[in-house]
Amino acid sequence: MTNLDLIDIDFNDELAIVSFNQPSIGVASGVEGISKKLREFVEKNKPAKMIVDFSGVKFFSSQTLGVLIEMWRKLEVYGGNMAICGINPQLYRVFRITNLDKIFSFHETREDAINELA
Repeated sequence: MTNLDLIDIDFNDELAIVSFNQPSIGVASGVEGISKKLREFVEKNKPAKMIVDFSGVKFFSSQTLGVLIEMWRKLEVYGGNMAICGINPQLYRVFRITNLDKIFSFHETREDAINELA
């Protein structure tokens, strides 16, 4: 599996949905490749709305938080919006501890996130 296979990005009109293809996201598992793919995607497509789906993710490194913050900042420049869905309670705790729960909106399901951003 190459770094480009670590995530899928579904994009139509103005909504991009990012999903991870593995349960662990870290340095060894290619977080830098994920960051590069997301950065290039956002710069090229400038989605108005982005949902990051953590369904099935059991672990992520602190670098993953950095990637999310970078994407949020890029979207914010042109008025884009970002939501997170499908995150398990243990991983959500990391967002709460770092106060990142104040900048991202969290939703139980992908459908909830889509409805929120609609």
